[in-house]
Amino acid sequence: MLITLAAVAVMARPAPVRAGPDALPPIDPKEEFAKQMVVRSPESLEYIAIPGMPTCSTAAILHGNPVLGPADVILKLTSGCRVPWHWHTANETLVVISGQGTITMKEGPPLKFVPGAYAYLPAHHAHQATCVRTCLFFSGADARFDIHYVDESGTEIPLEQAMAATRPPKSKRRKK
Repeated sequence: MLITLAAVAVMARPAPVRAGPDALPPIDPKEEFAKQMVVRSPESLEYIAIPGMPTCSTAAILHGNPVLGPADVILKLTSGCRVPWHWHTANETLVVISGQGTITMKEGPPLKFVPGAYAYLPAHHAHQATCVRTCLFFSGADARFDIHYVDESGTEIPLEQAMAATRPPKSKRRKK
């Protein structure tokens, strides 16, 4: 009798199905993010340009994929870098590693950059950053990375308009 029950259980078990990636159920990036163990050494980090951000900013991805879902990165802003007013769909956590500068928030006190300084920025919370001396941050986001630039009044503006605000004004030449 036990042998018969075991045989029925084995036969009743569904056979594995092999299918292409389109046939698989979608993977929740948050669930996969939480399952990954990651260890990185500073010398292994590769800094890359961040689409939609000023050219003075780069990031090294530590964990996750900022295009698809949650991610942790090391964010680097060069001396003189300014990231204009913006907000993200994701909640963002920042911890200053090194550098000098300020993050200014529409609703909240400014944060002077000193090693260990911490900021939690809820989704849709407008902020801007200015770096006086090269700044390095740990930045974590709980959803995919996006950036929405806004003007002083909080109205969303196009990327080109936001980036124009990051360029130093053209100096006027004196006529001789």
